[in-house]
Amino acid sequence: MIRVALIAPALTALVLVGQAPAEAQQNAFSSMDVFDLEWVQDPRISPDGELVVYVRRGMDIMNDRRTSELWIIRADGSDHRKLTSREVAESNPRWSPDGTRIAFTSSAEGSGSEIHVHWVAEGTTARVTRLDNSPRGITWSPDGRKLAFVKHVSAPEPRLVSPPSAPEGAQWADPPRIETRLNHEQDGVGLLNYGYDHLFVVGAEGGAVRQVTSGDYHHSGAPEWTPDGEQLIFSANRNEEWEHEFRNTELYSVRVADGEIRQLTDRFGPNHTPRVSPDGRTIAYLGYEDRIRTYQLTRIYTMDVDGSNVQEVATGLDRSIGGIEWDENGEGLYFQYADEGVSKIGHTAMDGTATQVARDLGGTSIGRPYAGSPAFSLSTDGTIAMNLSSTHRPGELAVTRRGQAEPRQVTDLNGAWADRRAMGEVRDVWYTSSVDGRDLHGWIVLPPDHDPDRVYPLLVEIHGGPISHYGPHFSPEVQLFASAGYVVFYPNARGSTSYGEEFGDLLYHDFSGGEYPDIMDGVDHLIAEGVVSGDSLYVTGGSAGGTSTAWIIGQTNRFRAAAVQKPVMNWISKTLAADNYYAYSDYRYPGQPWENPMDYWEVSPISLVGNVETPTLVILGELDLRTPTWEAKQLYHALKLQGVETMYVEVPDTYHFISERPSQLITKVDHILAWFERYR
Repeated sequence: MIRVALIAPALTALVLVGQAPAEAQQNAFSSMDVFDLEWVQDPRISPDGELVVYVRRGMDIMNDRRTSELWIIRADGSDHRKLTSREVAESNPRWSPDGTRIAFTSSAEGSGSEIHVHWVAEGTTARVTRLDNSPRGITWSPDGRKLAFVKHVSAPEPRLVSPPSAPEGAQWADPPRIETRLNHEQDGVGLLNYGYDHLFVVGAEGGAVRQVTSGDYHHSGAPEWTPDGEQLIFSANRNEEWEHEFRNTELYSVRVADGEIRQLTDRFGPNHTPRVSPDGRTIAYLGYEDRIRTYQLTRIYTMDVDGSNVQEVATGLDRSIGGIEWDENGEGLYFQYADEGVSKIGHTAMDGTATQVARDLGGTSIGRPYAGSPAFSLSTDGTIAMNLSSTHRPGELAVTRRGQAEPRQVTDLNGAWADRRAMGEVRDVWYTSSVDGRDLHGWIVLPPDHDPDRVYPLLVEIHGGPISHYGPHFSPEVQLFASAGYVVFYPNARGSTSYGEEFGDLLYHDFSGGEYPDIMDGVDHLIAEGVVSGDSLYVTGGSAGGTSTAWIIGQTNRFRAAAVQKPVMNWISKTLAADNYYAYSDYRYPGQPWENPMDYWEVSPISLVGNVETPTLVILGELDLRTPTWEAKQLYHALKLQGVETMYVEVPDTYHFISERPSQLITKVDHILAWFERYR
């Protein structure tokens, strides 16, 4: 089956408040336009549905960083303004139950992040905590008098020996660092501090901060208050083997008054995102029973508030469920899910009757065409605030209701530049697998000045994960590739999410090789359709996409050039040394590497490196802990030893996400395009 559909640059049925007439498109999207991008993250609607506060993200050209400010707007699109006059990063806004105040986290002078409260009517803001570590997961008590949150409690590092004292005035080397933990570092963070995450409570007007949970366990899930304000419901793993059961969590309750903890669930697998019903009788939550597979659907469950009477809410959808919220009547649940690359909001009654409420959430992944952080919030009258994704702009703010045909867009953060830029059209592509005849899905992006009578070079862009997915979302990287004259193809090969559990689990014990035929089938389909030239092919991808790219050039010499971004080359060295090394055995590959080394070796691109003839750029971040530098260097050194044209690019002072700073996004794309231009 072949399906090709055009996705319009904007949602044609969308009602846009305050949109100026479109100006003549003069220039294609260019690298410096990256600094004009702004997007909506974490929209939070007031309880009465009248106001929305959201995190307004953007790019600071002078400081080369992403910005984060809180803005507030009426749900009808009027009175749009910055929430505070502060010029520091702000995030995580949360309305008080009566809608008079907004709690949020923000950096404070002389310290890290702190909790602040803003009084909406008065327009005043106060800092209410002075903490030793940054808070997260803020939630208001039902009476609006307290705030619960998660914070790390530091502990001393272990010592094996006590070194002798240095003479006065001597300058000795620092003592060695001792490590005893299984999980001790994290990409994007670095070395983790010793200690544990715990739940805390503080008065909404400040005062003493009180720790509620105890024990040598991490209590990392955001707490949920019961309606009587006496308990917090949270997700954690307090089992004896918690350190090795990295996917396993249970739901617990803790009494705020005395810290008494009670376990509510008892099932191997993740149980998280608790939501207590308005009447306090039922807890809805997400999770699944872990069957030790690469991909398993997250489902909705309910139980009585004491943990009894557990039931699955059968939505009838073969899709993983994201965030959930009780509806305005307390009789059903709104939930989030992804379907064929598109993020959606659904609603289900307790009998499992599910309907779609809205689609196209997201637009916050300012890099490659992921959805980013799709989000919605709900008022007591049923109004929904959401971030709205499209193919040609980052996420904007929209509001909708159940039964409304289309969401109503209420911000236009990107109109000033987007209306003056010619963007590449995005087309939906379906094709057929040569392996098993199943339908496969992807998208192409055409050059802005596309000529249908001309055959273009093809640039294949492969997503990471691989248990993830791309979608019809704005991507500055892909648009820059298209502006350089390429047709860009980004597929959701087998193993991609949003197509059901069976499809997402097809790479169980079969990554890297399993997705290779799907990608090449898409390439061949586009060649057969006359969209691109068969003798002008280029391929790139990052993380799992980089791993797939390295596998591809080990299997075929059809590509003129490749750019392998932050790959895994050797699953043995990756599994035993990356920051998430404990997450692969059994779930991704059978047993531990020392138990079944050939199972790991046979899916490692390094096993094919002797076949590579394709000129290959290798690019990654200097501080990458997810696919550490030695992985990319294995490819680079092997190609140098074989005389294959190659170049190693290491982006300084950045982790696995090498596009965190605007200039880093630009330089990554520039290096890839410059490398490909050598071989056009």
